[in-house]
Amino acid sequence: MNILTTATRLLLGAGLAFAGASMYLFGNPPPQPGLAGQFDAVFFASHYALFVGAAQLAIGVLLLVNRFVPVALVMLAAFVYNSFAFHATMAPSALWAPFVLIALALPTALRYRAAFAAFFTAAPASYGRPAGYADSPCGSVGTS
Repeated sequence: MNILTTATRLLLGAGLAFAGASMYLFGNPPPQPGLAGQFDAVFFASHYALFVGAAQLAIGVLLLVNRFVPVALVMLAAFVYNSFAFHATMAPSALWAPFVLIALALPTALRYRAAFAAFFTAAPASYGRPAGYADSPCGSVGTS
């Protein structure tokens, strides 16, 4: 399982790092027909693609260097959701792409499932105030 987790993490990281860097290196892809083409035209003309490329590059690098992997997986979840929404509504011929990302991310997410435990509780534990805070409504420091 450890080899599978490492392999999928590295494959996912390399793919996302390449996809993110390609937004800066290669520019606009060839135009697509229909709504997907109109969306892409606005996406690249507004430079929003550079923001998405930076997020993809950051996710990829975090996965490749094996640091802050749970943060990268949360960021990836948002990206996969948006990718699914785009492909389901505007480019259904590539609807398989978000599912490939999910399949690659699952082994890594399962390895870090303890980090996500708080996300799946109905009422997370109440975290107390930092040491030195009083119980007054204004939370003045140093009075106890």
